Amino acid sequence: MSAAAARRRKQLAAKAALASQGGTDPITEKMNQLLAPDSIDEETAYEALQLAQSQLRKSVKAGEFVKATVTYGYDVCVSLLDKHSKAAVASQLLVQLAQTLTETHTACDGAWIERIQKLDKAYVTAVGAVESSVEQKRLYRLHKKFLKSILAWSEVLGDVTLGALEIHELIANHAWFLSEHCSNASKDDEDGEEFTKVALTSESVTHYALAEKPLVILDKLSGLPDPTDRELKEKHVCPPAAREALLTRAILVFVTMENIRDAHILLKEYIGKVEKRDLEALKKSYMSKTDKKAPNHIVFLSMLLSIVRKDKKTGPLYTWLLKGFSNSELAKMYKPEILKGYTTKIGRIYFDIQPPPSMMATLENMMSMMGGGGLGGMGGMPPMDPAMMAQMMGGMGGMR
Repeated sequence: MSAAAARRRKQLAAKAALASQGGTDPITEKMNQLLAPDSIDEETAYEALQLAQSQLRKSVKAGEFVKATVTYGYDVCVSLLDKHSKAAVASQLLVQLAQTLTETHTACDGAWIERIQKLDKAYVTAVGAVESSVEQKRLYRLHKKFLKSILAWSEVLGDVTLGALEIHELIANHAWFLSEHCSNASKDDEDGEEFTKVALTSESVTHYALAEKPLVILDKLSGLPDPTDRELKEKHVCPPAAREALLTRAILVFVTMENIRDAHILLKEYIGKVEKRDLEALKKSYMSKTDKKAPNHIVFLSMLLSIVRKDKKTGPLYTWLLKGFSNSELAKMYKPEILKGYTTKIGRIYFDIQPPPSMMATLENMMSMMGGGGLGGMGGMPPMDPAMMAQMMGGMGGMR
């Protein structure tokens, strides 16, 4: 036997003896000693991080997945954040933890969701203690990416198709928080992800919708300003009002996910508590060709929810409703191609309307852009049978 093999056998024997006595290995002992004081400096925190990362990798190779993810991943992160407020150091271990959860096929269960929620709270608190605003911004953005990686893990190894609702809510909370500290002039980061106000608020309401939180969306929208005359004007060139654009985006997500209940709750509560205009006046404006107003979002959404609750024979109503509103409003909202995906899926799910071939869709999109401008009121839309319109408008009564 070679000298190296003899040393290795001796090390393994010592490790086995230590484990049988309920002790910890020297590296873990050293890591715990570094983290034990009430306060540690950055250098000590990084040394503890390196030991934790090393032990985590060793545990994965040894098949000790719980020790890897909980002992050397979660527990050390909590210590670095809760006890020592070392967000920059912990962020590196959080990235490795997210990767390890997927690599080890760790199930996304209630216990792990609670752990992620605790890490989220501890991380945001620790970043708040950072003095440099530039460093704070960097760390907050890193956390958003961490939460997205956790969402991807929960989608693959959880029991909800698009990821755990609780993780969607964490992402939504964080995106809205970031939106309150940025502007639409903010630059993309090195990965090309947008951190503008419109991007973050749009992402936030999307994840709130996926988290099934209509009343939280309502609360966020209630703090936004009323639409301006410029935003309500016929053929406006600016994007729609932020409040109405976010409302429409959220309800389209709800309907796409076949969550009519929460879509109805959000719209009904919005009309009752946020919208100040008279609903009857909005209905008349929507049908008018002379009031020089753009199609309003409230009536569009009310009619949409009325139509999708009927049978597939109302497909022509949906196509008619969507035609003018898409050109006037949806095309001017943030990332209209995503909204196009929502409306296409709604047509397929509820009315069995199959999307056209990709080339035809591209040509139609080019033609619509060449035509230019939105449609004021319902101007430019094909005439509709009065009985069909009465049927749609009648379905809006429940939105009062």
